[in-house]
Order: sequence, then C-alpha cells, then structure tokens
Amino acid sequence: MVSLGGPGGGVKRTRVHDWEGTAFNQATESENRIHADEVAQRYGFRGGLVPGVTVYACLAHPGLAAWGRRWLEEGAASVLLRKPLYDEDRFRVTTKAEGEFAYTADVLDSKGVACASGQVWLPTTEEREAPIRRGDPRTPRRSERPPATREVLERLRETGLGALEISWDEQAGLDRYVRDLRAVPALVRPDRMALANPAFTLGVANFVLAANVCLGPWIHVESEVHHFAAIPRPSALIVEARIVDLFEKRGHEFVDLDVAVFLAPDRPALRARHKAIYRLREP
Repeated sequence: MVSLGGPGGGVKRTRVHDWEGTAFNQATESENRIHADEVAQRYGFRGGLVPGVTVYACLAHPGLAAWGRRWLEEGAASVLLRKPLYDEDRFRVTTKAEGEFAYTADVLDSKGVACASGQVWLPTTEEREAPIRRGDPRTPRRSERPPATREVLERLRETGLGALEISWDEQAGLDRYVRDLRAVPALVRPDRMALANPAFTLGVANFVLAANVCLGPWIHVESEVHHFAAIPRPSALIVEARIVDLFEKRGHEFVDLDVAVFLAPDRPALRARHKAIYRLREP
C-alpha cells in the first residue's frame, strides 16, 4: 500500500473532481493483438481491450487537471486493472479525497463495473527517491526477437533488458488518452504545449519489454508510478528496465518490471513498477 502523503509548500490547493469520458482503443493496429477484436474475442472478451496505460491515464486525469504540471514533475499514482474497458464505451472516474493532495479512484464502465482502481497523489519530499542511470548497454534494434517464454525471460532477468532509446515527438504513439482533445488539459494536448501524457509515460514500460521479446497477446494488470520531471516535446529518452519477478497464477504467466525513464542523457523523469500477463492461459 502506498502512502498518501502531501507535498511541501507552494502547491495550489485545487479540488479534484470526478470525470466522464468515452473510452479510446488507440492500439488496434499494435503488435499486441489483445487490442484487436478477433483475437480478444478468442480469449473470451467482448472486443479489443483499451490499453491498460490508457485506462491508467484516465484514472490519473482528475489529478492532472487539478495539479497540472506539478503532478507531471512530482506526482505519483498506482493502478490495478480489474476488468476490460472497450472502445467507445462511456466511463466515469469517481474520486474520493484522501487529504488535500491525494485521492483514491475507480474507473467505472457504462454498466457501473469497476474496470480499474487506484490512488493518485503528490508525495512528500521524503517519499521521493529518484532513479539513477546504471549505464546499461543499448537495447539492440532487431526485427527478429526471441519469443516471450519463461526460459527467455529468466535469461533476460539475469542479463537485463538494456537501455532503450526512444523519442517523445510528433511521431510518437500514445499521444492522447481520449479521442477528443478538448476533454484533456491543454498542457498534454499534442496540438498545444505537448508535454507527454500519462499513457505515454507509463507506456514506455511496455515498449522496453516488447523491444526484447516477441510477445503474443498480453495484458497490463498493475503499476505504481513516480514522476520526477515533465517530458516536453521533443525529447530524447533513455529507458532502463530489469525483470524483478516471474510467476504463474491460474494458468497465466506474469512478469514484474522495474522501469526507469531518463531525459537523455541522465535526468530522472519517471520510475515505475509494472506488472503484466505476458502469456495468457489458452482459451
């Protein structure tokens, strides 16, 4: 359980509000085919799943709207993905204040089912521990990657995932978390100031895993995130990650990652623990 502390002085006290929107599956053409209708339906889902990082960004939206750039520079959040959210479904983010600078929240679909739950807050100085660059070797760019098996991931657990170099620019994916940009704060609108939004900042955890192995359909299930700097456009980023744990539960194979993101060459921007099912139980 995270600590729902408050920040130091100088933060504007702005009330956090509930928020409604329309779900956006922005990954229908991605390599992860769980976001495509035909594959998701084979695993028993109604259709392609809205990406977990997109659902996370919706849960974080009330904090981003209330605390603005300060949250992108210092904020923190945790999310547990419970049920699928589907494209074009109406959703509501319900919030409960936990002090002046923290809230708990649920993302509810149109039927009132909790698709995600979590906490969003501005930490105290004592809670913040910035990552430090390890100097991992560069993640190789390759068209052919080994399959995401337990054996391969155990080996990567020993050798590391390398340092992935990516960019936040006009060509970057995950540049929004809803289709209608009028619904999101101006500071993360790609047609305005274009600071990286929460879907992208956490999405890099997916990028670094997918750069190392060839994944089948896979599902993001849980994350805890700490920000240390906002990411302006354009920015060159370096992502260092390691596998913390691998385990099986109810026929699903899970991977638990520790991910650090830096504004090149070594300025800390974000740290996350990121858990996913990398191999689903066969339907």
